Amino acid sequence: MEVTCFTVGMFQVNTYLLKDTTTGHCAIVDTGETDELVHRLKALSPVPDIKMILLTHTHLDHAGALTMLQEHWDVPTYMPAADRPLFETLPRQGTMFGMPHLDRPCGRIDHEVGDGDTVKLGDTTLRFLPTPGHTPGQGCWHDDDDIIVGDTLFSGSIGRTDFPLSNPQLMADSLRRLTLLPGHMRVHSGHGPMTTLGEELINNPFLGYIRDERGIAGAPGFPWMPGLGLQKYEEE
Repeated sequence: MEVTCFTVGMFQVNTYLLKDTTTGHCAIVDTGETDELVHRLKALSPVPDIKMILLTHTHLDHAGALTMLQEHWDVPTYMPAADRPLFETLPRQGTMFGMPHLDRPCGRIDHEVGDGDTVKLGDTTLRFLPTPGHTPGQGCWHDDDDIIVGDTLFSGSIGRTDFPLSNPQLMADSLRRLTLLPGHMRVHSGHGPMTTLGEELINNPFLGYIRDERGIAGAPGFPWMPGLGLQKYEEE
């Protein structure tokens, strides 16, 4: 599978074009909040053979341009089922964050996905891994080598858990589960550069509690949530 990143919009969100190398079939992952991604995809030669739209979660910077994409590609759209309550706030999310000009219509959802669900992109099987915390339904799409994580994990950081409907404890549990996947897997985040799961497990300061729990040597941890077993760092 080929993964191409398009960073778009005022939030500089990473959207992705996934391409099955056997058939040429493509999927869009996340949308941005403007029509920039539409124009950038239409400018490619040849124009990608889009077969589906996948969402990692439904904050406006990741799902706000869904209707704009669907006007050009009438293809099935997949959304984490647990993010339905957040998705339904898209028409007022801009206002919620002090930017009413970014209120967006919801768009069409054809399939709601949960733990272990799969989709076929040509000869590539993409699996859905729920990683709630940043949002109730935040999740990741992955094959054996690449994982699109939305705002779960970043290079050197993690997704925010201070938004409405966020849950720090769920985020801590999700990061535990995510880092059980093979370390060679390339991490394609919702913002910032690509990394790997192995790199983050050793060096990400927000994963210090996981290193402590598993007896893994690495960089000092940052106590971003009470009760994560990082007292030794809090005392320093």
